[in-house]
Amino acid sequence: MIFKSTALRLRFGLEDGLHVIVRGRVTVYELRGEYQIILEHMEPKGRGALQLAFEQLKNRLAAEGLFDQDRKRPLPAFPRTIGIVTSPAGAAVQDIIAVLHRRCPILEIIIAPVQVQGDGAAAQIASAIRSLNELGHVDVIIVGRGGGSLEDLWSFNEELVVRAIVASRIPVVSAVGHETDVTLADFAADMRAPTPSAAAEAVTPVLSEVVEHLGELSTRCGQAMSWRCGEERQRLDLALAHLANTRFRILEEAQRVDGAVVQMRQAVQGVLRRGWEKVHSFKHELVSRSPEPHVRHGMTLVPQLLSRLEGVMRYTLNRRKQAARSCLTSLNNLSPLGILDRGYSIVETVSTHQVIRDASQVSAGQEVVARLAKGQLRCTVEEVMTDPSV
Repeated sequence: MIFKSTALRLRFGLEDGLHVIVRGRVTVYELRGEYQIILEHMEPKGRGALQLAFEQLKNRLAAEGLFDQDRKRPLPAFPRTIGIVTSPAGAAVQDIIAVLHRRCPILEIIIAPVQVQGDGAAAQIASAIRSLNELGHVDVIIVGRGGGSLEDLWSFNEELVVRAIVASRIPVVSAVGHETDVTLADFAADMRAPTPSAAAEAVTPVLSEVVEHLGELSTRCGQAMSWRCGEERQRLDLALAHLANTRFRILEEAQRVDGAVVQMRQAVQGVLRRGWEKVHSFKHELVSRSPEPHVRHGMTLVPQLLSRLEGVMRYTLNRRKQAARSCLTSLNNLSPLGILDRGYSIVETVSTHQVIRDASQVSAGQEVVARLAKGQLRCTVEEVMTDPSV
């Protein structure tokens, strides 16, 4: 017979068919005259109670998927804050701190001191893991201690500790005992290190190597930027050359317009001059003949001639204005900038800057540049569609 208080102290679960060795007190149950043994201690036959409890709990938690590899998270490449859950008085914490300072002295180290064996140790370890998660800036947690017997390391086999490791949002590295020691915390952790020193090495990069790598990245970045700037400068030079050619053609058209305006002014002035010459001629003829009727008749002709002259002048001036507007319209139509302002674009290849006039000049996946009235678009050809009617 075993009392409930004694059963709760057992390290393993009772199963049908399990052979055990017991120690207790033999008593007599007087009502029925039967002998009975009051159990005070029980252990599995052929193996220790702790080992059996270890295997039973391992199988149960594994069945829940707590030890699955697909739930384990990678360690951060460049952690800034390391949390350590261990005894503040043990050699393990000193080994971890020494390795962290040697490899990356700029790290922030937060020690969560706990009892690593004995009554209440498992609860302290689980609470420390939760507390480090609540801080919000810890990048990785090391849970460990130095070597010892299975009983010494038992706190790291407690279900409470295993579930705290699994529930942690921060990657956890277990470093319990020596390389030959295996605990359930090792199965639950995101990484198992054979020793506390190895755990410290696993979670930290060597600062000098990081600096060297950053130097290489900086050099490569500078080279890439220099190459890109050179490429963009060449494209800018081509664009400026194209713009200069366009400006030259615009200047030519402007000169043609100026020439047309000059010719128009000269023509108008010629018409006016000839008209006034006719007026003076008529006036001279009237004066020379001096007959009063002819003079009066001539004077009546002057307003008509002036009106006709003004009509001719207005007609000629309007025709010249229309010619000037036609020249300006032709100039705008010839300008590529005018075409772009109407919503069209000039498409060029990225590599050769060749203007694309036919869809067969490009292929799917090729990059092109569309020049707009304001800015450019870098595009990738998804599909080439040719017009069969062309």
